Amino acid sequence: MSDPEAEIIIVDVREKWELERCKIDNSLHIPMGTIPNELHQLEFNLPIIVYCHHGMRSMQVANFLLGRGFIHVLNLEGGINAWAQDVDSEMEVY
Repeated sequence: MSDPEAEIIIVDVREKWELERCKIDNSLHIPMGTIPNELHQLEFNLPIIVYCHHGMRSMQVANFLLGRGFIHVLNLEGGINAWAQDVDSEMEVY
């Protein structure tokens, strides 16, 4: 049986200092500015969820990925801030 978490790529596009404050476990850190050079880390055939602090940067990255042929790309609406409020109330917010 395959690992369900291996079936989804979660990409954190925030800066390193933001990652040091809080993060979603098992996410892949690729800062927004490095995405064009790091596409090799992503798989076209797997669903990708992109997040940032509030969802604006990740929306831009999601649109960029869709424009490059990635099919299953979602933006985590509200970013990690919404995640902290709705999913993990013990997560630090900033």
